[in-house]
Amino acid sequence: MSARLLPMTEHLRDYLLSVSLRETDAQRELREATLSVRGALMQISPEQGQFMALLVELTGARRVIEVGTYTGYSALSVAQALPADGKLICCDISEEWTSIGRPYWEKAGVAGRIDLRIGPAMATLDDLLGQGFGGDFDMAFIDADKANYDGYYERCLLLLRPGGLILIDNVLWSGAVADPAKVDADTQALRVLNRKLHGDPRVSLSMLPIGDGLTLARKRA
Repeated sequence: MSARLLPMTEHLRDYLLSVSLRETDAQRELREATLSVRGALMQISPEQGQFMALLVELTGARRVIEVGTYTGYSALSVAQALPADGKLICCDISEEWTSIGRPYWEKAGVAGRIDLRIGPAMATLDDLLGQGFGGDFDMAFIDADKANYDGYYERCLLLLRPGGLILIDNVLWSGAVADPAKVDADTQALRVLNRKLHGDPRVSLSMLPIGDGLTLARKRA
């Protein structure tokens, strides 16, 4: 099967951003501040943040879960798109990294919409389920340790309402998932999950070549 694939050169991406990106000052400043932080490559691209914000608006999401917050750019992008009474629960294990984002959440006026929970995400998700929040959320974004992606996916699926949307980041893993020579644990975990999602009748599915690969899985009724 062949298809015309448009190479995303640096010049073309600059053009794309110049006619599409609508970053707030808080977003831009947080993104730039993160460039000097250890692990800066973990930050999502600004065009992905804008796409996620659009999905919040398209789905009418009011309650969102984020698994893996890093310095908070994705959280800021989502929180800005939520209604004033919306809520984003962020799961992360690093007080150091997430603290970088807090001033920018405040600057954007959305800190009150973000409920940051420091600790193992699996435990946080299990607590939410144990408290009876199954089916209460509209959207989830998974962008954390790859070995636990499957566990995060299963729990987020339970927490989402029918018609809710799960976004899963890094599903192409810089191309490693398509390279048979790559057999490290993270790559293997992503391969297994990608195959599982492809055959999962509980969701409608689309994998997009945005950033490092982004899968959209809509929970069926």
